[in-house]
This record gives sequence, C-alpha cells and structure tokens, in this order.
Amino acid sequence: MIDSFNEHLYMNYRIFGKTGLRVSELCLGTMTFGTEWALGTDKEESKKIFDLYAERGGNFLDTANRYTEGTSERWLGEFIKNDRHHFVLATKYTLRDRAGDPNFAGNHRKNMMRSVEESLQRLDTDFIDLLWVHAWDFMTPVDEVLRGLDDLVRSGKVHYVGISDTPAWVVSQANTMAELRGWTAFAGLQIEYSLLQRTPERDLLPMAKQFGLAVTPWGSIAGGALTGKYLKGETGRVPEISARRSDRANTIAAEVVQHAQQLGVSPSQLAINWVRQRDKNLTVIPIIGARRPDQLADSLGCLDFEIPEPVLQALNAASAIELGFPHDFLASDNIRELVFGGAYSNITRS
Repeated sequence: MIDSFNEHLYMNYRIFGKTGLRVSELCLGTMTFGTEWALGTDKEESKKIFDLYAERGGNFLDTANRYTEGTSERWLGEFIKNDRHHFVLATKYTLRDRAGDPNFAGNHRKNMMRSVEESLQRLDTDFIDLLWVHAWDFMTPVDEVLRGLDDLVRSGKVHYVGISDTPAWVVSQANTMAELRGWTAFAGLQIEYSLLQRTPERDLLPMAKQFGLAVTPWGSIAGGALTGKYLKGETGRVPEISARRSDRANTIAAEVVQHAQQLGVSPSQLAINWVRQRDKNLTVIPIIGARRPDQLADSLGCLDFEIPEPVLQALNAASAIELGFPHDFLASDNIRELVFGGAYSNITRS
C-alpha cells in the first residue's frame, strides 16, 4: 500500500474540474512504459519511474489504449493493483486497435464500448476513474458520444469523462448538450500547451475557464526542445515536429535556459511551471513523462519554487502569439470605444 497520507506529502492536490475528485498537481504520463515505440523504456525502469512518482505523493496516472501497443496499460495495471483505489487512473479511447478496420477506431459507440472493455482487461480493473475521448473524428454525432459515455458512467465502468485534442466549439456544444439532457459532462480538457504552443489561448483555454474544466497539458517541455537540447546540437531519438526546431523555437528555448540559470533551476522545471502559473484562474495539471527516473525527478523539482513575476512576464513576451480574429479585433481601442461607449476602463467586472 502506498504510504502517502502523512504530513510529509510532497505534492498538493487539485479538484478536477466541476467534480469532487482530488488529483495530484502533476500527472504522470505513461506513454514511455514499453519498448514497442522508439521513445519507450523497459518494465524495470518503468516501475522505478512509477515508484518515484508514487513516493512523492502522486496519484494521477495517464495512459491510453494505443500507448506502446497496449503494454503501457498492462504494466500500469500491475503497478497499481495492490492499492487500486488510491490511484486516479485515466485512459483514452479513439485511436485504432486494429489497422485497416474502420470500426476499431473513432469516436462512435461501437468502438467506444469495445475499446473500454479491452482497456479494462489490460488494466486488470473493474473501473476507469477518468476516460478521455482521445481525438475528435468529425464523423460521429456529438450526442452519440455523450450518450455512450453517460451509459459507461451509469454502469460504473467509468467514473468521470474528459476530452482531448478537440476544437473548442465541439467541447462547448457537448457540455451544453450534456447539461440540458442531464448526461455526464466533460470535466477535463487535454491539450498540447507550452511556451512553443500557445494557440490554445485563443479559444480552448478561455472555453475551459468558462465551463470550469480542469486542463491537463501535454508537451509542456515541447518534446525536450525547451530544455535547450537542440541548442547544444542534439538530434533527438524520434522525428521532431518542425515547429520545435524553428528559429523562433530556438529563440524561446534560449530565453528559458537563460532565466533557468539565473534562478538556479533546470529549464524543464521552468517550462513546466510556466504552464502551471500562466493563468492562476485555471486549474492546470501538467502531464509529465520520463524515460528515466532522474528525468522524472528533475520535472518534479518544479514543485519547489514559483516563477517570479518579472521572469514570468519576460517569458510571456518572448513567446507571445497573435490571437487573431476576432480576439485582436474586439480588443482594439476603436471597437472597445464603440462597444462600451468610451467607458471600458471605468467598468469593473465581478
């Protein structure tokens, strides 16, 4: 049994969206559990990573049906079996389990039910704490997805649901429909978000705030780009997203490295904390992954400090993006004068 409930807890906990669920302030991503993919590691090393996270008070685990061809789920099920109810176990459905078969992938009910049953078998558990829709397929009706997820919750096989890698308008439509029909609504939003990927600030993050969704960003260190490894000439183990190797990315990474040195922290820690601190009105729980225990230990070090406001503002400025239409249009002085009658600065919002 995990001896986490004492006065020496390393992590604090956050309420997950509009639920009563308590999750640790960092989530352990387990896409590296298994050697089937280029980025993975073996069982012994995976267990060391898991043990370190659990010993530090972490209880929130993220996997998916596709991760390392199912090995991630199988190993994770073994690791938590002796204390299953302590952990908040999240997995996903959508991505294919059988190549060439259209009904072994997608958001539709048939794939949902099959995928969940097979995840339960691999995880060797009777229930999934949090089931994510992994990616939107633009073919399945929203009400079909919601009703299927609600049936899973009512059956007790799933406790909560979240949605990942999906446009803001779809999530907004879904949660409004769920509220009107009395179905289970999405409690969390999973997105890519980092100093190199700030486009969620246009619509996804404002939507999450409006609906009270917890946000679990992946890619907080941009596949290692924000550690400065590419500035040193490293090439990486897997093909990288071009945006992470651009001149802009290198400029931002250099800024992160510089401020990290000044603060006496690692670039990874600084990049993760920027995601955690940028908007204090959002519940943001970064997903951190590792191939080695020392990598995880470094990431966990982000909990030991807060970014000073001047550094936070400097990083914001270095990585700023244009929000585009209609955001920049509506924020312009001319439009605000017309919309608020010249009294915008005199109006206080509660």
